[in-house]
Amino acid sequence: MTGPVLPPVTVDVLICTFRRPQVAETLRSVDAQRLPAGLGLRVVVMDNDGTGSGRVPVLTAARDMQIPVRYLRTGGGNISTARNALLDEAQSGWVAFLDDDEVASPHWLSSLWRCATATGADAVFGPVLSVYPPGTPDWIRQLDLHSSRPVRRAGVVETGIAGNVLLRCDDPRWSGERFDVGRGRTGGEDTEFFFRLHRLGARFEIADDADVHEPVSPDRLGFRWLARRRYRMGQSYAARASGRAERLRLGAGAAAKATACGGMTGLHALSRARRAAWALRAALHLGVVAGALSLPQRVSYGGDASGQDPDPGATTRPPAPARRGRGPDPG
Repeated sequence: MTGPVLPPVTVDVLICTFRRPQVAETLRSVDAQRLPAGLGLRVVVMDNDGTGSGRVPVLTAARDMQIPVRYLRTGGGNISTARNALLDEAQSGWVAFLDDDEVASPHWLSSLWRCATATGADAVFGPVLSVYPPGTPDWIRQLDLHSSRPVRRAGVVETGIAGNVLLRCDDPRWSGERFDVGRGRTGGEDTEFFFRLHRLGARFEIADDADVHEPVSPDRLGFRWLARRRYRMGQSYAARASGRAERLRLGAGAAAKATACGGMTGLHALSRARRAAWALRAALHLGVVAGALSLPQRVSYGGDASGQDPDPGATTRPPAPARRGRGPDPG
């Protein structure tokens, strides 16, 4: 018995989910994509909760969708393990990653694809734009640090995040590369992964119009959460340094920048937004220092296979990057 006839090019949309019923809305936004002729989609959802909490919302949404959806389950609450299992399941030479709390605009995938074909890029990143709830402090809206926008450094895109990316995954130079399991509960696994692919020769581009939207939960609307996030982002950015000497240079430069940002924080003591902006920049640079020194990272995500939440005070030291991961259990 033969399967359905697929378009000439099919992109596998890969989504990890962990205890978020709103993954159903994410799936519906994928089903609503306006695609160019000859481009098709297939969705694979990996439930990262060993209890299978995502099964009902995923399969319920899939019943009303036009594009095929496959639900799989793995355990451990490690985002790298789940993403690696998704890569192992991919059947296409192109994959697109989305997070389970994001809603893609109708032109999301077509914009990523158009940029990839026009530029010959091996991966294209798009922006993740935050949707703030009523009552959000003005300074948070003004800074908009919850949103994630891909950036160029000296004209080059060196890395990005897995919340909005189209990736050519069949190039033999990096087809066997996988997300670092040691970073799968601390964060930054995607930043390090794309830094690694860039060093292997992958070329990246940005599609500013390939936007997805992510609601911000009330527990993230504070300076403390933002400071922790910026610090972790700094630790992740340190992955760009490939040797001891480079790490020391990066750490020394970041320490000087953190000191300068601390001084600017004091100079803007009367402005809530500017004071917060400089203090958060200082936190980012301090994170780079910590990453350059390979200090332990805070456990932020996931739980064990039984569904237990992580110890909020736990830390972990990332091991060497992984390659192929272990496959998932069928859902």
